[in-house]
Amino acid sequence: MKHLLSIVLLAAVTISCSDRYPEPVNPNASPEARELLELLYRSVDEGKIISGLHHNRLDMPQYRSDLDRICEASGVEPKIWGGDFISDGGKVVSLAKENYAGGHIITLMWHAGRPFDEGPVSFRDQVCGEFTDTQWDELMTVGSDMYNAWLRQVDSISINFLKPLCEAGIPVLWRPYHEMNGEWFWWGWREGENGIAELYRRMWHRMVDFHHLDNLLWVWNANGPRDIPGDTAREYASYYPGDEYVDVLATDIYNRDWKQSHHDELLELGHGKLIALGELGSLPSPEMLDSMNRYAWFMIWTGFTEDKFNTLEELSAIFDRPNTVSIKH
Repeated sequence: MKHLLSIVLLAAVTISCSDRYPEPVNPNASPEARELLELLYRSVDEGKIISGLHHNRLDMPQYRSDLDRICEASGVEPKIWGGDFISDGGKVVSLAKENYAGGHIITLMWHAGRPFDEGPVSFRDQVCGEFTDTQWDELMTVGSDMYNAWLRQVDSISINFLKPLCEAGIPVLWRPYHEMNGEWFWWGWREGENGIAELYRRMWHRMVDFHHLDNLLWVWNANGPRDIPGDTAREYASYYPGDEYVDVLATDIYNRDWKQSHHDELLELGHGKLIALGELGSLPSPEMLDSMNRYAWFMIWTGFTEDKFNTLEELSAIFDRPNTVSIKH
């Protein structure tokens, strides 16, 4: 009996840390993706938050200026590197590989044009362009011209840009159709059985089951709910695709619109899954982060390190915190 008890105790001690945390929603997730997910959970449990900076539209001078300003304030570089396939996807992949080799965590997004749009993507005219309810209904009809155009879009992104990162063993925090609870993108405010949650699920199945992009961790990234005429974001729950499709729930906060509910409602909706600050304008105060202490990371949007958004003192207050994870110079 004592021998049996010893075996049981030894087994309990030798259980890997990963058994304490939820598995990736892709059952075939790569070892690198699994390791990243565990790192994020462990980091939160240790009271840490990981810093990040977005690289918008391949604007190298602005990105370098942002890095220099953060370094001036704190002597560190953000740990997470963010990119967007709205621009030259090949260049984004190259930069992602370069930054991953330099010790960064990679998060990628896609300001997608409408399915029928061609050529270089215009943010204002296409990403924020009109997409009628009739067009949406056609998009959600499998086999329609609009659906097939959407499928070509997804296949192109998968084959040309995400697959090379998968083959290189680079895990990616993938956050498609972000801010879907806001009214500004063509995919926004699409509720119901055939709304944006279903389109997200269809992308998940295409990328996971068909293209086998096992390096992706799936980040469902809404916007902090707000009631501003012409700039309203509705409650999270109406757009959530379900726990089985989401590894991390994130929210975007601009205009210093900080609310404890933005944090707490994400935790509740995801039943304790990881949550994060997908995009930030101005940083929260250290005191705010003390009370919103389950965010796994934050990522500042390009250009928001300027003094009118974040002073050097405000940058220092967050990046110099002992529990903020960055890359030291």
